[in-house]
Amino acid sequence: MNPKKYLSKYQGRRTHPVIWCAAIICAVLAVAVIIAGIVVCVGYIIIHPRIPFISVLSATLDAFQYDEAGLLVAQMTMDIRATNDNGKARASFQDTSMLLVFGGTEVAQLVAPPFEVERNGTSDLHYVVESRQIPLNREQMELMRLSLRWDEVGFDLRGKFRAQWRVGLLSSFKFWCYLKCRLRFHLNGTFTNTDRCSSRAQ
Repeated sequence: MNPKKYLSKYQGRRTHPVIWCAAIICAVLAVAVIIAGIVVCVGYIIIHPRIPFISVLSATLDAFQYDEAGLLVAQMTMDIRATNDNGKARASFQDTSMLLVFGGTEVAQLVAPPFEVERNGTSDLHYVVESRQIPLNREQMELMRLSLRWDEVGFDLRGKFRAQWRVGLLSSFKFWCYLKCRLRFHLNGTFTNTDRCSSRAQ
């Protein structure tokens, strides 16, 4: 092939304007993402907000029924407190969901719509939890027998939520937080927990 003919074949071609526009848009988006990342990092370094958290404020076992057939019915009143101890940033809580579990079996699910907590503020979530009639297996029945003997019954609380802090128009990336603890009650309904039930890192 003649090299001159080969070169002249491609010299006449020009990049289509649509391709140029797409390249410019991609470049602008890349620069915008880099700038946004720098702004968030600088804002975090300057403000250094603490992670918001949720904790069990109070709980009462209002009803507790268990029969010889191994059927359990429980009703509980629970107050969960969302805390934002940042003095410079608001905090938003999203996808808040908690499971109340007895002996590995789900008793009830607790959810909350998205909400915000102001700087150095708190917001309380009130739940009235009533379980369906739950059949217990042999291990759970043995656990219940011991609970009746010791006059103390325990439920596991497992929760998670997505948190995000905001300063004006500046907001952080969302991050998951988790809560896992055991709620203990006397059979008369009294909450006996002495340890802290919170998603905050110890």
